[in-house]
Formats: sequence, C-alpha cells, structure tokens
Amino acid sequence: MSGMKRREFITLLGGAATALPLAARAQTPDVTKRIGVLSPYPESDKAIQAQLALFRSALEQLGWSEGHNLRIDYRWAGGDMDRLPQLGRELVELRPNALFVAATPGAVAAMHATRTIPIVFVVVSDPVGDGLVASIAHPGGNVTGFTNGLEQAIGGKWIEILREIAPSVTRFGIMYNPRTAPGGGAYYMGLIKRAADTLQVGIIPTLIENADGIDAAFQTLAREADGGLLVVPDATTTANRAQIVALAARLRVPAIYPFRFFSEEGGLVSYGIEVGDVYRRAAAYIDRILRGATPAELPVQAPTKFDLVINLKTAKALGITVPLIMQMTADAVIE
Repeated sequence: MSGMKRREFITLLGGAATALPLAARAQTPDVTKRIGVLSPYPESDKAIQAQLALFRSALEQLGWSEGHNLRIDYRWAGGDMDRLPQLGRELVELRPNALFVAATPGAVAAMHATRTIPIVFVVVSDPVGDGLVASIAHPGGNVTGFTNGLEQAIGGKWIEILREIAPSVTRFGIMYNPRTAPGGGAYYMGLIKRAADTLQVGIIPTLIENADGIDAAFQTLAREADGGLLVVPDATTTANRAQIVALAARLRVPAIYPFRFFSEEGGLVSYGIEVGDVYRRAAAYIDRILRGATPAELPVQAPTKFDLVINLKTAKALGITVPLIMQMTADAVIE
C-alpha cells in the first residue's frame, strides 16, 4: 500500500476559520458562561473522557476556566440513543450559552430541542444529508461543527487496508445502526459500494440497532469463510465497541474500525480521524460563540488528521502476519 504515511489533510475551508485574533485570545472574560455537553456514550467511557479533557484544556487555553468564568453541565445517554432527546431538552432548560454535542444522534437530538441556542457538533459524518446544516460553507441556522466525513476515498481506503492485512477477505460486513446514523450510514454505504465494485469485493450489510443485535450480526458474518468486517463511524458501534472487538476476536473475523481507540482496546486495525484533534478544534468554535459569534457564520470544518493504527497482538492471535511496510508507515503499532 502506498501513501500510508501520517495524514495531514487541509480542511475544506481552511483552518483559519477557527483562529482568533491574539488580542481576543488574551482577554479573559469575567462573566460566567454556561455550556451543556450532550454525549451518547456512558460516563465511564475512558476514551470519550480523554477527548473531553482535551476539549476542556483547549478552552482553558482560550481563557475559559471551570469554577471561574465557565460552568459545564453534562448529560450522558449511556449508549441508549433513545434517551438523547430527553437529555437534550434537560440541557436546554438550563439555558446554556451553547451546546457541545458528539455524533449524529446527539446533534439531531440537540437541534430538535432548540433552534436558538448555538450548537457545536463533532464526529458527524453527513451534516447536510442529516439536515443539521444548510451547507458546509454556510450552515444557516444555530448548528455548526466538525465533520468526520467529506473524504470521498475513505471507503476504498478501508477495504484496501484490511485486504493488505488479511488478503483472504473478499466479502465485507458493513456494520452500523440505521436508526441512529440514517444519513451517515447511507453516506458511507454509497462510498463503500462504489469502492467495492472497483476493487471487486462483495459487501454484506450488517445492520444493528442495539447491543442485542450485535451477536446475531456476528453469527451471520462468521458463516462467511472469506468474510471480514468494516465498522463505520456510528454512535452505536462506538458505544458498544468492547462487545464488537471481543466478538471479532472470538469468532476470528478480521475487522477494520474507524477510530484509534478501537485498536487500542483490541481491534485489529483502525483508520480514521484523530478524534482528540477534533475535540480540541471544537473548543475554538465554542470560544467564538461565547464571545458573540453565531453558528451561521462559522463554516463546518473538515478533518485535518487521520490515524492508521495496527494491533500486532491481535493480528498474531488471528494468525495474521502484517506486512512490514504497513507497520513502518502506520501512525501507531500496538505490540
């Protein structure tokens, strides 16, 4: 595989949109502001907590300190996406100055709860397709943020990476929850289908709605002698990644995942955005909104950093020998 060095992608509209004048950065507001954080995930999720720590640290660097001039209220859905609408309404009732939300179902729930309070999202695949914004350049309402989509070649990259590691894979299960990622799921499926036709591999829609459906989906996939798994970015798969990674190992299904923390927790290989970078960048938009900007004037930003992470320990357990060139060009190798 060529070109698998650390990716530094230029944003669709330029990183300058998140920058602030130095004078503004130096000013520390004395008035306390309030933001609400809506997360689809369990509060105990260490990876998500690590991303939020980066978000808070970036806010502090911009002059916002909890207990001094900032209050943050959290609501956690615990992996139950059906709870998000109520949790979104609870945050809106607190009358925050802004909402910070993760993933498509979180962003949709927040938007349905308010059309006036500014909302900044992260890790949303298809904000236009999901009706969150009118356009990438001109969001047009009270919602803007940072997408993990917009890279048209991603479907082919996922397939190519897994096939280089596990050449026997000729059919791919594509796992996501159509209820919580209707736009995002369709967005990725379109990209993957086109890549699959070009690369002459088959795809098996492997749809899940909750944790109970994951076991059944894997049993179907495990019956494919040449089957592998491609987990697309989705709040349900992220919330239930421990179960997915464990089943892939037990049933010996080669799998590729969308985020680094899947591989750090035992997944074979992952390729996707550097989530921590997105959370850090989102703090700049929250900062601008707290200082008077509106989401309508803040373009949706594209990802700028992508990670390829390989778990050699998992590969060995699956009887897979990872090509040396892939190990050398990966952003991280877990041994």
